[in-house]
Amino acid sequence: MDAANDVLTESGEVETDCFPLDLEADRLREECGVFGIFGHPAAAAITALGLHALQHRGQEAAGIVSFDGHRFNSERRLGLVGEHFSKASTIERLPGRRAIGHVRYSTTGETILRNVQPLFSEISSGGFAVAHNGNLTNGLTLRHNLVSDGAIFQSTSDTEAILHLVSRSRRPRIIERFIEALRQIEGAYSLVCLTNKKLIGARDPLGIRPLVLGELDGCYILASETCALDIIGARFIRDIENGEVVVISESGIESLHPFPKRPARPCIFEYIYFARPDSVVHGRSVYEVRKAMGKQLARETALEADVIVPVPDSGVPAALGFSQESGIPFELGIIRNHYIGRTFIQPTQSIREHGVRLKHSANRAAVAGKRIVLIDDSIVRGTTSVKIVQMMREAGAREVHFRISSPPITHPDYYGIDTPERDKLLAATHSLAEMRDYIGCDSLAFLSVDGLYRAMGEPGRDAARPQFTDHCFTGDYPTNLTDVAGETKSQLSLLAEAG
Repeated sequence: MDAANDVLTESGEVETDCFPLDLEADRLREECGVFGIFGHPAAAAITALGLHALQHRGQEAAGIVSFDGHRFNSERRLGLVGEHFSKASTIERLPGRRAIGHVRYSTTGETILRNVQPLFSEISSGGFAVAHNGNLTNGLTLRHNLVSDGAIFQSTSDTEAILHLVSRSRRPRIIERFIEALRQIEGAYSLVCLTNKKLIGARDPLGIRPLVLGELDGCYILASETCALDIIGARFIRDIENGEVVVISESGIESLHPFPKRPARPCIFEYIYFARPDSVVHGRSVYEVRKAMGKQLARETALEADVIVPVPDSGVPAALGFSQESGIPFELGIIRNHYIGRTFIQPTQSIREHGVRLKHSANRAAVAGKRIVLIDDSIVRGTTSVKIVQMMREAGAREVHFRISSPPITHPDYYGIDTPERDKLLAATHSLAEMRDYIGCDSLAFLSVDGLYRAMGEPGRDAARPQFTDHCFTGDYPTNLTDVAGETKSQLSLLAEAG
């Protein structure tokens, strides 16, 4: 068993002042979800429904661009999809039989309307709108070069660089201009674009970010996840392949492969946390994979206990798997308040100390006097874990053991996931024993990297040809990190505006 899996129970001291309570930052955040439909008379309304299903991928802002055969119509709003796009008056301002949409999560700084997607521009070939899930790892470099060449940017989003690259291309056809732009960008992306005549979808050469193709009433759909197809009753056709560009028009659908063929490396965090449990990603049920992670975790980190308690909601499938494998009963020992909305303003430290209870409360009847095993999907900074363990002890738990259904997160992400810098990641700066003592649990253990792959149905991680993008656990970044290598930390803060 490797060190990340050892279960340590020795006591010790750990300095916690460097980890202030920061509930919102103690979760990884996906930055975007995208949706597009071509040829349907209710295109904007269907897009709004699709964005509802993808709301978990971004809660800060939403936008839709439609085309009615004569003009492009754009509605972009700060806030949740249902706050704006459930209104008939908003949908009526988005006429047309084709539309694309986007939900966004802002990671740092101010959420401002000019960063809300889809982004739109009039270029020489007509209107061009783009919605992006992911992050360009050379986005700052592209921006610097474009601005030096006279380009004027209206946002701080790396997505806008794609608009400029398409606009500046001298290729005769829009799809050729788009592909030329793709050849200049690095990193992770799933794109849906709308032109006067086409709906275009594209995935990066490694397929890091997801994109699926569906059909409703004879009309093609592009979406980040299959759950967006389910909500509108659409039929799933297939995943868009890594490095593929699909072009949808009145003539049908065309598939292009402008990049040399490479093995796909989709982001493994889609299965651990980001995708909705009812989605199917690359032929795998997310729900079943998460249960398998819990079962594998139970095999690797067995212990004697009275009850398995998930940390809502993301820990539930893994906790079910852990319970089934170990034979230890599953109980809802933590109750989540689903009606809290966004975190209340917390002006003082004394109020912040109680912040976790706004969203989670202990079910005393399920945990008092018992040895409990808390199951969560990940630990980032560990601040919320501290409060949850404390809550369980206050509810009378005799022992509190923590089990994590993914390996320790030791490296930041640059492909569209909001992660802190490495020195803010608990597992990157503390040993397992120090993490256990900081969190305050009786024991702590993580799923191994090979165990994660086994839960995915693989024999283990192939170091020579890794099957997934897993750099948060391994430090193995699958693409160039041009901006990271060449820019200062202050400049890198702009990366958070991606996607």
